Amino acid sequence: MKIRVTPIRRLAGRIEVPGDKSISHRAALFGAMAHGRTEIRGYLEGEDCLNTIKAIRLLGAEVTRKGPGHYLVDANGLEGLTEPADVIDCGNSGTVARLLLGVLAGQPFWSVLTGDESLRRRPMGRVGAPLRSMGATVIGRDSGKRLPLCVGGARPLKAITYTSPVASAQVKTALLLAGLAANGPVTVEEPALSRDHTERMLAGFGAQLTVDGHRVTITPGTALRGFRLVCTGSGRRP
Repeated sequence: MKIRVTPIRRLAGRIEVPGDKSISHRAALFGAMAHGRTEIRGYLEGEDCLNTIKAIRLLGAEVTRKGPGHYLVDANGLEGLTEPADVIDCGNSGTVARLLLGVLAGQPFWSVLTGDESLRRRPMGRVGAPLRSMGATVIGRDSGKRLPLCVGGARPLKAITYTSPVASAQVKTALLLAGLAANGPVTVEEPALSRDHTERMLAGFGAQLTVDGHRVTITPGTALRGFRLVCTGSGRRP
């Protein structure tokens, strides 16, 4: 069989890039912590990110799906979150679990987080330990280091400067989110830079952040405000 290919001068077309998972998680969570409406396009509708949508609904945010990857999140800020009526199932997503620990640490109610068999084996102590030092209660399996975990939040949390032993965007994000409910600035210092989706996105929502080398500081007191965003991008750092 012979195949004949005729040369052409150029190719032209349009493709839609799938949404970024890390940005999608954060878009939904930050929208649930903001005042007003957050309009999200390009949301990655994989199982992990859909579990984030389920979680913020349990916490009282109103979520409307307008079409593929297109969501509206209507919320009333940090003080608008409500105690979930059920256990929050994070599925297989460590990002959902660790970031939610930071969100829930500053809420004056109790919540329970769990996940699938794989996630229940993964460590949560790097997030739980500094959150306890801020005043939150995090208890559960393996001395509070593995899911299921019960989180009792406090408001305000204590302001801290935390030196992380590893470069981790999840640890950094959890502490910065908890810092929104603290009684003063919260600083996270890493041995190397982790990806900065959180810093860029929180700034877009109106948070007061400063970045100085490997140190990131969030200053509470400014309410997050919903806005329009598209979940595309890339993360080159861990």
